[in-house]
Amino acid sequence: MANLQSVFQTIIHAKNEQELKSLIFPEVSDYFVAKRSRLFFLEELPLLDSRLQKVMQFALSSKRNPVVRYLVERHTPVHEALVISPKAWQLICPRADHWHVMVGPIVNQGQLVGVIGLTRTIGMPAFDTQNLLDLSALCLHLSAWVATLRSPNLAKGKLPHQPFKTNNLTPRELQIAELVAQGRTNAQIGVELWITENSVKQALKRMFRKLEVSSRAEMVAQLSASTMAYYSSPL
Repeated sequence: MANLQSVFQTIIHAKNEQELKSLIFPEVSDYFVAKRSRLFFLEELPLLDSRLQKVMQFALSSKRNPVVRYLVERHTPVHEALVISPKAWQLICPRADHWHVMVGPIVNQGQLVGVIGLTRTIGMPAFDTQNLLDLSALCLHLSAWVATLRSPNLAKGKLPHQPFKTNNLTPRELQIAELVAQGRTNAQIGVELWITENSVKQALKRMFRKLEVSSRAEMVAQLSASTMAYYSSPL
């Protein structure tokens, strides 16, 4: 069975969006026990044929679909049971292969640029809180990968020089950075490292200043870029 760490490594090594999709989805579907899974970048919408374009616009309508509305408004993963009753969901989406759905955001520079979606069929168990936490970690890595891929330096074929300034971080801060990359909340990091949640918050503030970033996703993007630079450098 696939594990999240192997999916994270697959993301790091993907060279473009098409390769990313082809590589991660067998693992993602297996890990989440999903019948269907898909990663869709919003910029692809105008490239679809007119019939499929209408279908996607209908499916991604925040006015009609409360799951999508929650995603768009909060930029956080969600499954249908969080926002709507089973009966109401079946009226909105009666398809047996979409009996349970879970979606997560791909974000770049504060904007929603893509969506990852997973579905389960009738008779399969609903997605749960642990699934949401795992999808949150996956979305964080995907967002960091997109930010790295679309950075000006990479667009010119140049990897940034030492983008993740690990020399500036203490061993404890590096531990916190790794747990952030795994999608852990401040409270969860505190429990794992035996420190208070407030200590985690203060440490993150210091780390953001050292790394000259303003968000967790930016920090993970620097970590991903650093890893890509390591694997791309000549031996």
